[in-house]
Amino acid sequence: MASSRTRETVTVRYWAGARAAAGVDHDELEVDGPTTLADVVRRVVTAHPGRLESVLAVCSALVGDRPVGTREPADVVVRPGDTVEFLPPFAGG
Repeated sequence: MASSRTRETVTVRYWAGARAAAGVDHDELEVDGPTTLADVVRRVVTAHPGRLESVLAVCSALVGDRPVGTREPADVVVRPGDTVEFLPPFAGG
């Protein structure tokens, strides 16, 4: 019997150099409930091997509209329906 459970997702958006490194502007990750930013990073780096890991290491991250700041990714909760955004540093004005 097929499960009637609705699949829950987290949207991951990449900006500027992160988009170039991932080769896509976003991903939709299936989740089984709350997860961590560390798990999201692990999954997208696995999905997009190459430069993405080093680019994400210098990115600012938002979960929803909340900046992650200096918190450890393993301590940042990402819930189904959240959007995670990775923004590389930029210059200009």
